[in-house]
Amino acid sequence: MLRITGKGVSGGVAMGQLYFVRRERRGAEERRAADPEVELARVKEAKRAALSQLNELYRKALPEVGQQGAALFEIHQMMLEDEDYCDSIDNIIKAQGVNAEYAVAVTSANFSRMFSEMEDNPYMRERAADVKDVSDRLIRCLAGEKSEGVKADSPVIVAADDLTPSETVQLDKSKILAFVTSGGSTNSHTAILARTMGIPAIVGAGVSLDPSLDGRSAVVDSFAGELWVDPDWVTLERLTVKKAEDDHRKELLEQFRGKPNVTKDGRGVLIYANIGSLSELGLVQHFDAGGIGLFRTEFLYLESSRYPTEDELFRSFRTVAETMGGKTVVFRTLDVGADKQIGYFELAHEENPALGLRGIRICLERPGLFRTQMRALYRASAFGKVAVMFPMIASLFEVEEALALASSVRDELRTEGAAFDEKVELGIMIETPAAAIISDVLAPRVDFFSIGTNDLTQYTLAVDRQNLSVERYCDTHHEAVLRLIRTVTENAHAHGKWVGICGELGADVTLTETFLRMGVDELSVSPVKVLELRRAVSELDLGS
Repeated sequence: MLRITGKGVSGGVAMGQLYFVRRERRGAEERRAADPEVELARVKEAKRAALSQLNELYRKALPEVGQQGAALFEIHQMMLEDEDYCDSIDNIIKAQGVNAEYAVAVTSANFSRMFSEMEDNPYMRERAADVKDVSDRLIRCLAGEKSEGVKADSPVIVAADDLTPSETVQLDKSKILAFVTSGGSTNSHTAILARTMGIPAIVGAGVSLDPSLDGRSAVVDSFAGELWVDPDWVTLERLTVKKAEDDHRKELLEQFRGKPNVTKDGRGVLIYANIGSLSELGLVQHFDAGGIGLFRTEFLYLESSRYPTEDELFRSFRTVAETMGGKTVVFRTLDVGADKQIGYFELAHEENPALGLRGIRICLERPGLFRTQMRALYRASAFGKVAVMFPMIASLFEVEEALALASSVRDELRTEGAAFDEKVELGIMIETPAAAIISDVLAPRVDFFSIGTNDLTQYTLAVDRQNLSVERYCDTHHEAVLRLIRTVTENAHAHGKWVGICGELGADVTLTETFLRMGVDELSVSPVKVLELRRAVSELDLGS
């Protein structure tokens, strides 16, 4: 029996045979090119094929992982058409007189190294894997190769050094019991896709995950981050019981569908869902969320190669509002920058983007962009119950400028005779310690607060939440974070305003009682967490 440990990134227990992904990597050796123009033409044709594949992957991924996961393949398409990337390949072919495959391989190595060395920018470090993925696809197209995928008669535990997003989406899900990779991180695209698809996964298993283990019997316990190869009967029995308990827990949650979010002593709380695309609306309804507490509008920008027009945004916002049938939808205005970069925004390089031009700051610096969003949101409010919140607030003047622009948009729409709801609630996200500390000053100016605990924790503890090397310092239950949440809630209620939590802590059932005792009015979580949270609420007795 062999025990291999890593980081569990998508909870679950799976049992089956290990299947190591095999990759063909022929054709990248250096060769002299008889005619560089022929090689340039081959690259052009391979790009067309690769772009077609990525477009197909996008369509395939959309219903499986939603817009947030699928948008990655649009980013890959943009990489393939990036001027610097393309120029590098062409220049190597022309200057060195080499074959196209080699030129792509060298460009991939150079760009990947450049991104990997950006130690102060986690988002750009993650792009190194994307460059390799895109380049490998281009080389396969040049060589006329196709991905092998999983060739197994029955479902297996897929193992690899790492799995690219393309590989993850292309795999036949009916053949996948779990993922285990020797590399990767908790915030890698593969980890995110695995969580979205609900497949148990372990990353960072290291060199112990050796291809010689291919075909061996194994059990993945991603709750504990453990892979057991050829487990003895005691271990197998223990994990069989654990799997049965997890399966039973999921079945029991079904009884909470359609039930109210009320504690034993009658205290109610709103349970909403966080989503980022139209394709996830079905999940909101399937898991019986009471509304949408966070609609991430930035993904409408991430999925586009240009700025969306007002009418394009309006059509998307209207669809969401109409589909929810009168239930509240809280739209967060554009929140890009930091770890969400968009090429056509042409944002300047920043030494510390997490503290740079992001969230509401971009909107205030680009009022035309902000006005387009707000006009589309107000117009959509005529078709459902719409609320709007502004992200990354730190100062009162930011709120006042945002509210002033919203007021001028309402004036414009009235003059034009456009229909909209005059009572659209305008709120702010509390994500910075500054906003939490002056929440008593901010509360009179807005209709509600929504606490983004992911960034609030990061900024309060001075810990990059995407940096594995400091993960143990990121204590989401830290007393400082909880005190700030309590302060915000008390200040909101003192001014008659409601307060919600839309960060990861909202789904942490070990804190549900704490939040309800604080007086939090709304918890907004991933759709798949709604029933589990409702169960946790129903088991509480706050009167005791």
